[in-house]
Amino acid sequence: MKKIFDEVQSLDKRAVEKYFLSEDILMENAALSIFNFIKKNFKKDKSVLIVCGGGNNGADGLALARLLQNSYKVKVLQHIKAKSPMAKIQEKRAKAIGVEFVTKLEKCDILVDAIFGTGLNKDISFEAKTLLKEMNKLDAYKIACDIPSGINKDGLIKEICFKANVTITMGAYKTSLFGDLVKDFVGKIKVANLGIHSDFFQTSSNKYLLSKSDIKLPNRESKNSNKGSFGHLNIICGEKEGASIISSEAAFAFGVGLVTVIRKNKILTPSFLMQSKDFSKNCTAIAFGMGLGFIEDSLLDKIVALKLPKLLDADIFYNKKVLQFLEQDCVLTPHPKEFISLLKLTNLADISVEDLQKRRFFYVEKFTQKYPKVTILLKGANVIVAKNNNIFVNIFGSSKLSKGGSGDVLSGLIASLLAQGYSSLDATISGSLAHTLSAKRYKKRSYSMTPRDIIEGVKIL
Repeated sequence: MKKIFDEVQSLDKRAVEKYFLSEDILMENAALSIFNFIKKNFKKDKSVLIVCGGGNNGADGLALARLLQNSYKVKVLQHIKAKSPMAKIQEKRAKAIGVEFVTKLEKCDILVDAIFGTGLNKDISFEAKTLLKEMNKLDAYKIACDIPSGINKDGLIKEICFKANVTITMGAYKTSLFGDLVKDFVGKIKVANLGIHSDFFQTSSNKYLLSKSDIKLPNRESKNSNKGSFGHLNIICGEKEGASIISSEAAFAFGVGLVTVIRKNKILTPSFLMQSKDFSKNCTAIAFGMGLGFIEDSLLDKIVALKLPKLLDADIFYNKKVLQFLEQDCVLTPHPKEFISLLKLTNLADISVEDLQKRRFFYVEKFTQKYPKVTILLKGANVIVAKNNNIFVNIFGSSKLSKGGSGDVLSGLIASLLAQGYSSLDATISGSLAHTLSAKRYKKRSYSMTPRDIIEGVKIL
């Protein structure tokens, strides 16, 4: 996993003061990183149009133009004439070697956005909006320098935003690139080396970007074992019994030795699932909330008293009794609407889903600060997993998962790992990665994936 930072200006300043790297050196390496990306992915003589602003983001673009000169057909369009000291000197350097400057957008193979950086703190002018609209219409491979123009430091879009195929961000990953609202605009995200290893450039952080290698699969190594060696998960069946069956099948496919569905009346389940009216004596974890509907307070009190790992999902987040679980080491897996209900029940905030989506990291952090024992997974385009003020981002989600039952699979995967002895945080991270990576590997039409397709995909990770 890699670190994510809310801001990087302090990291730039530290590199200058502690490691004697000038602003000029940092900028040259920023431009060199984009140059190397273009060189690696595109043949020489391709046409490159770089659209620059007047600040240091524009200066990065001007430095890039100089590096590309004579290897590519490069041109620069200055939306705003160079204003910052670095932009002015980079403009002189580019002109000195004959970089061509144009006054309007032209057709090109590669379009580089270097208009606004993370410092965007005001409304975008009519001229800039018009320019960004035209840039988005161009049939070209689109590269954003540091951050797509139109996204501010809080990860909010200022009315319009450059839509990039790739964002090459400077020095470190930035929180503003991982909000749900910008996922369709940032494209792939790569970090530019600024002339010093990340171990030196970056400081500590409480936010991390998950990678595929962070998954810990429950591979069975012991040969001297039986079904009881791998845990016994109990899943409470609610009014919508299909949800608990999907969760149970997912859990079974992800390594748990036994799964028992707790129900009042007998239901139709796959033959490998057991049923009972009461909790199993050898139960090692409990999951409930999926398709729950109404649940008796006495049953919730009984679950609270059990000293076992627990996963809570869906309907339970609208029930005041959920507060009894928040001082325990348990896993919560709400979607945004469920999370705002949870925030209201805990008196942390009374907000709309729209408000939450604008400040997802803020509210998750606020929740884990109040309830440090809880591991929370907030569903979304980018999944957020958090515990005790540490936040982990899973970016592998896709619209394939936007179907009923997908969340029930996720609950089953995480609960399976809890039953097998994983810590709540490890179970949530690995279950989330298994869920999204399975969907990512699904090769048929994106609209056709079903919950059982996800389960099948988990089997071959």
